[in-house]
Amino acid sequence: MNALASADGHFLNGMVSQLANANSHGQDIDERGLNFMLSVIKGIEPRDQLEAMLAAQMAAVHVASMTLARRLANVEDIPQQDSAERAFNKLTRTFAMQMEALKRYRTGAEQKVTLQHVSVAEGGQAIVGNVTQAPRKNGQEQAAQEKAATPPPARPDTNVVPMPTMGKRKEHDPLSVRRKSTK
Repeated sequence: MNALASADGHFLNGMVSQLANANSHGQDIDERGLNFMLSVIKGIEPRDQLEAMLAAQMAAVHVASMTLARRLANVEDIPQQDSAERAFNKLTRTFAMQMEALKRYRTGAEQKVTLQHVSVAEGGQAIVGNVTQAPRKNGQEQAAQEKAATPPPARPDTNVVPMPTMGKRKEHDPLSVRRKSTK
């Protein structure tokens, strides 16, 4: 009950039954496989029933991935290889998405948004993103670096859309902004 984060007997019975079915071969239940899946769930340390269900899915996807990995290692022809490879890739991507889902669920899916105001004067240029400045070098090294750092030549066929300037209150339709043609 602790491993499945529930004191509800119905949940416990249902989960163990589902894990056993997912790990059975015909009518025979693979006890070692079932214990492995329960151990995986216990290792994830679910905090509630939803996490326990996700952990059970993760255990089942992992077991299926390993089955496909074994099958992929023992293929006899290209169609078998393609089939096993596609299934293996889907399962491993699913497992990664389940890990991300568990992480989001545990952290409350909080997102941090930083809003900053930037003014760019007419004729100026702006860089969007984090900007860091390298430490200054002595005069000779700096002059050599500035000489080597020449801007790339301008392309005459480049279309330029002017950036609107702050302070001018002009109503405009965003669909009416057109790129200048060099024809």
